Order: sequence, then C-alpha cells, then structure tokens
Amino acid sequence: MKKYEYVNLDINTWLGAGTEEHRQVIDEYAAKGYRYVGFIPTDINDHGKIKQIDLIFETDI
Repeated sequence: MKKYEYVNLDINTWLGAGTEEHRQVIDEYAAKGYRYVGFIPTDINDHGKIKQIDLIFETDI
C-alpha cells in the first residue's frame, strides 16, 4: 500500500524570475524516504500562467 503527501508551492514570482524552492522540498522528502511522483497545477491565472502547484510524493506503508 502507498501513502501520498502533497506539498503546495506558490509559483508567483516577480516577472517570471526562477525559484529553487521545489528542489529543496524534493530533497527534503527524499531524505524522509519519499519518492517524487509529479505535480498538479492548483491555481492558474486568466492568462494561463500557473500560480500554485502541489508536488506529490509517495512512500510504502
């Protein structure tokens, strides 16, 4: 059986500037024994820009 964890990240960056936050979260969950399996956009603005995502992690229980 699998256990899933979802981590919401805000992608609102000033003028499209990059962020490294997702890498830190993925490394943190990997250290806990989770595997990164993907992401789901959870908020998209009227112009189609993704504003928030959920990172999805799984582990065996």
